[in-house]
Amino acid sequence: MSPAPQPARRAGKRARILLVDDHPMVRERLAEVINLEPDLVVCGEAEDRRQALAAIAAQKPDLAIIDLTLKDSDGLELIKDIRLRWPNVRMLVISMHDESLYAERVIRAGARGYVTKQEATRNILLAIRRVLSGNIYLNEKVCAHIISRLVDRPDPVAATPTEVLADRELQVFEMTGRGLSTNEIADRLHIATKTVETYRGRIREKLNLKDSSELRQHAISWAQRH
Repeated sequence: MSPAPQPARRAGKRARILLVDDHPMVRERLAEVINLEPDLVVCGEAEDRRQALAAIAAQKPDLAIIDLTLKDSDGLELIKDIRLRWPNVRMLVISMHDESLYAERVIRAGARGYVTKQEATRNILLAIRRVLSGNIYLNEKVCAHIISRLVDRPDPVAATPTEVLADRELQVFEMTGRGLSTNEIADRLHIATKTVETYRGRIREKLNLKDSSELRQHAISWAQRH
């Protein structure tokens, strides 16, 4: 992947980083690690979309580190908002979600990298510096998966859920496969139960599934492989 333009940051200045995560302990740990680095500094924190947008407007960070699951909001939608309002702000996702499911989606949304919270500290710092330099950070496994899918693109009829479902639809499909109820999915995504059912209807149509029972079975089988 070709590098993007270099960030507008003066030599010798510490890169300003905003942490967006709804777990205070995660933010605290990341801040401790980042602030020990001579070229990096945390300039602010946020736990949801509203706080994140306000913090970017006030602090003007070079990089926003964003989790996909936030308090009362969705990380993917926040990434799209930031890309639209502040195209010069780099974004790196650090999440518990399976990178094979969401890495490509966050790149399409506007982030420049994806790393899981289970990664070693050195890899997280590598990802931060890679994104700040204008490059994209994905681990080798994810890169190989994306390249393989592009080269060996399957027949549309046999397309996988990760290829045909929209962001929200994939989230509902994944949670259905993990056994969450309609109410639990609605709570996790901060949407109405009726909206969850609407997404399920779209999923059935796109995956050519006849009813809710077949959707659940298909989702469970798919989740077990991921």
